[in-house]
Amino acid sequence: MFSVTVRDHIMIAHSFRGEVFGPAQKLHGATFVVDATFRRPELDDDGIVVDIGRAIDELKAVLADLTYRNLDDEPAFAGQNTTTEVLCRAIADRLADRVHAGGLGTGARELSGITVTLHESHIAWASYERSL
Repeated sequence: MFSVTVRDHIMIAHSFRGEVFGPAQKLHGATFVVDATFRRPELDDDGIVVDIGRAIDELKAVLADLTYRNLDDEPAFAGQNTTTEVLCRAIADRLADRVHAGGLGTGARELSGITVTLHESHIAWASYERSL
């Protein structure tokens, strides 16, 4: 399996419901380093997994809808805690929509999966892997 990973970041605000979250139940900010990994079993006719420039642009576009926002106010997340894991899935699903819409080019239609990893710090991160 071949893969290409691109990276960006987001800065968000949010709060959590539930005793398990302790002080994070209060409104707080978070900055995440975001990795998006695109996979396919064989390279395309140009010898690549995906156009890296397009992958960077599409990740940046997806993250633009999230960064500098209080996610508690975003309708897409109504009724759920925007944990790192939930955000991984949301970003992966939005990237998958862009792949299917052709945003990463026709060669990207042969991608088999995407993994999104959000790094909370240098010692903790979470990922979500999905098929295409």
